[in-house]
Amino acid sequence: MVALAQSMTGDHPGRPCLVLSNDPQAGGLAKAAALGIPTAVVDHRPYKGDRAAFEAALLEPLLAAKPDLVALAGFMRVLTADFVARFEGQMLNIHPSLLPKYKGLNTHARAIDAGDHEAGCTVHEVTAALDDGPILGQARVPVLPGDTPDTLATRILPLEHQLYPAVLRRVLEGNRTPIALP
Repeated sequence: MVALAQSMTGDHPGRPCLVLSNDPQAGGLAKAAALGIPTAVVDHRPYKGDRAAFEAALLEPLLAAKPDLVALAGFMRVLTADFVARFEGQMLNIHPSLLPKYKGLNTHARAIDAGDHEAGCTVHEVTAALDDGPILGQARVPVLPGDTPDTLATRILPLEHQLYPAVLRRVLEGNRTPIALP
């Protein structure tokens, strides 16, 4: 989130209008506030599995902010098809694998366990299917002998911070051609 917000300066076609979290303790809220970005929290826990009610509550601050695009970053809740449809073509996410491989969680461990020679991250358009939308960018790193999920994640994170802002800018400029970082 910070990398995205810090990239949106100068001639960038977008500006951050809201950081919205489902976790009142999320570190990104303080970071966003320090950057002068409005924040909101809709804690999912009081909804006790009522996803429709949770998502209705999420929509209030989100729609009030009038975003042109929703960029998910560390939002670890699965959104329903109805919610996603409301932002069709205007919601992005970053995922820590080379999609379509390893949708869901524990992606680095799964790549290592499978004996993959490379791993990375993917920015994609969000659709109703989990981690399944059109790929807009990928960045790759080799899986090295002795890698652990943590060492692999540490090497991929800087690429996430390069890839996501680059894809965000391109999408806001009207260009959805996928990009690749080494």
